[in-house]
Amino acid sequence: MTSSSDLSSPSRTGTGTRLALRGVALGRPGAPVLNGVDLDVSPGEILTVVGSSGCGKSTLLRTLAGLLPPLRGEITQDGRPLTAPSAERALVFQEDALLPWRTLGANVELPLAIKGLSRAERRARAEAWLGRVGLAEHARRLPHRVSGGQRQRAQLARALAAGPRAVLMDEPFGALDAQTRAGMQDLLVDVLRGTGATVVFVTHDVDEALFLGDGVALLGAGRLVAVREVPRPRERAAHDDPARLALRREVLTSLGS
Repeated sequence: MTSSSDLSSPSRTGTGTRLALRGVALGRPGAPVLNGVDLDVSPGEILTVVGSSGCGKSTLLRTLAGLLPPLRGEITQDGRPLTAPSAERALVFQEDALLPWRTLGANVELPLAIKGLSRAERRARAEAWLGRVGLAEHARRLPHRVSGGQRQRAQLARALAAGPRAVLMDEPFGALDAQTRAGMQDLLVDVLRGTGATVVFVTHDVDEALFLGDGVALLGAGRLVAVREVPRPRERAAHDDPARLALRREVLTSLGS
């Protein structure tokens, strides 16, 4: 059982979950974009997903969120059929999706209110997570009063505050400038440390995929081309490591770059 002190701690969100697809076809009836997908995402793993525009990355993510049923095949969470949205799986978009009439603090509190936490508990937990993402001084500001990067930080805090077992991220940093984007990548790695959450992170950016991912899934030609383990350590200085460079070449080749 989780105590209220656990709930207010920004370093605890819960244990990661295993996501699996077997023989899955994804898309709209009569118009599949992916066929024959077999994929395992281990508990606590960060899996990045790359592919050209229209290859099915976002469709895959929405299917894992339970928003789009598969055309064929089976999708499971910890061995049980995944058939509907769940608070155990948080979805983070490129657009921050914060409610404009609620302060950053109130936005972070929203999923906690839905879970039925008391006002004091949800405020404490929201404050802890806003502090973790560097927004402690902005809790009472409305979204339009802060920068795009700060809104994304608030969205990340809102997603993690509710203690999801999986976080599904659809190009969340795509609209940010290069410097802010790098900062958000570092922040994501930092705030995920110790949470145990499983992450599926869709991106067009190959370097982002290789920096963040424990593994990278390559989509193309209507199928899952390959899943590759990403060499470690996770350090920007390791970008010229021979194994990392070889994987980068393979990913770019798969994208037709």
